[in-house]
Amino acid sequence: MSILINKNTRLLVQGITGQEGFFHSAHMMNYGTKVVAGVTPGKGGEWVLDGKIPVFDTVKSAVEVTGANCSVIFVPARFAADAILEAADAELPLIVCITEGIPVSDMMRVQSFVQQKGVRLIGPNCPGLQTPGACNVGIIPGQIAEAGSVGVVSRSGTLTYEVLYALKLNGMGVSTCVGIGGDPIKGTNFIDVLGLFEDDPQTESIVLIGEIGGTDEERAAEFIRDRMTKQTVGFIAGKSAPPGKRMGHAGAIVEGGEGLAVDKIKALTSAGVKVVDHPEQIPEMIF
Repeated sequence: MSILINKNTRLLVQGITGQEGFFHSAHMMNYGTKVVAGVTPGKGGEWVLDGKIPVFDTVKSAVEVTGANCSVIFVPARFAADAILEAADAELPLIVCITEGIPVSDMMRVQSFVQQKGVRLIGPNCPGLQTPGACNVGIIPGQIAEAGSVGVVSRSGTLTYEVLYALKLNGMGVSTCVGIGGDPIKGTNFIDVLGLFEDDPQTESIVLIGEIGGTDEERAAEFIRDRMTKQTVGFIAGKSAPPGKRMGHAGAIVEGGEGLAVDKIKALTSAGVKVVDHPEQIPEMIF
């Protein structure tokens, strides 16, 4: 089993005719993901990727024709919020937004609408999801992970890749990897994914990759302490980050004494999470 995506995922790519959308669509198809449609307003009726994928003007028409049940968004930041809203209005159960730089005010509006529609948004500003051997939605390199029983949830894209590869080198496989993104306002948080992993019979242990900024990791620690039964290993990036300076993601900033790495590590450790100093130490902590 897996969470969120599997071999039955039928993927729609919003922005498929753009450079990034086209490039990553080809890689997702080569991985084995069932890419069934693309959406670019004004280019409906065209076919891309060697004539294999039809392009539609709207998400609604693409869903009606192809039965798509997931969307991944490669749309410039100024259009991305509307792209999410369109996918949610079409009632796609899973929406994955790769785009970074979406204004917070736009995401506040998007988050409210997505919740009203009862659909799940991953991101924005995230690498997407991967269920090794079955489905890859987003930009996670396909060759860095094997199928297995470790669930991975992360705020950081590059650290996700490092951990997946470290697990592979140590003979450990992954049930599903979920990159939730590093923006202050996002559709899915640590607790959402931890709950899914807790209920997934294939996932035997969990890796949580956090970073400075906000209090998501502290809230996740409370959930782990109160609700989780599966072993969790963690890593928090940004221990040496100077206060008041954004480090990478829009949400990775320490302000007003909140969001410090030391506080996150303390909270997770108190909840029974084995927190390592370096990502490559994660495999040796999993049993």
